[in-house]
Amino acid sequence: MDKGYYLFFLLALLAEIIGTISGFGSSILFVPLASIFINFKLVLGITAVFHVFSNLSKIFLFQKGINRNIALKLGIPAVLFVILGAYLTSVIPLKEIELSMNLIILGLTILLISGAGKKIKQTNFNLYTGGVISGFMAGLIGTGGAIRGITLAAFGLEKDIFIATSALIDLGVDSSRAVVYILQGYFQQEHIVFIPFLIIIAILGSYLGKKVLAYLPEKYFHYVVLGVIGTITILQTIQYFRT
Repeated sequence: MDKGYYLFFLLALLAEIIGTISGFGSSILFVPLASIFINFKLVLGITAVFHVFSNLSKIFLFQKGINRNIALKLGIPAVLFVILGAYLTSVIPLKEIELSMNLIILGLTILLISGAGKKIKQTNFNLYTGGVISGFMAGLIGTGGAIRGITLAAFGLEKDIFIATSALIDLGVDSSRAVVYILQGYFQQEHIVFIPFLIIIAILGSYLGKKVLAYLPEKYFHYVVLGVIGTITILQTIQYFRT
């Protein structure tokens, strides 16, 4: 196995731990980091497969309860639109997708730091809208957890319920886009060897994230995570315009 993939797996573990702690999911950090080292379409394919195991781990570890009403209203439109977004990755040029990813993630980072997401109201319309946008973004650029997190945050769920509900929605989203990516050749037979590593990383990262979450002031950690994400996306955007 190429040495670059070991770095990929290390980044996956780090992103899974941070994603569990922050509640945004690992992809908002993992996708821009991994795309520095690995072909972006391969990043999309591996991330989708990885997240299936990641979400199963979170559902098991944070099983105090799932808000089924929210899961259905946010999850169904997310699953429908993730398929559209994933399909468009084969139509839109790769460099344009990468630039879109950086700009959208940077915009989300600013939105989250500013606290604008707290103004979202507890309405069915916002659930459906959050599902549509988060699903479409997850399919197109590999991450939609921030939008889903902003939407869920408006409903004041307990942390364990928040994570479990988000993971259930994400399980449907990632399973759907994984099928589309595989059909488009983003995750091929030669990559099957990654699956055992991804399963171990998903379980270990979710477990460690849950342990750290019990001791870490989550409020302040979010700003550190967002600062790292913002810096990465700015650097990648600068690199895009230099090439």
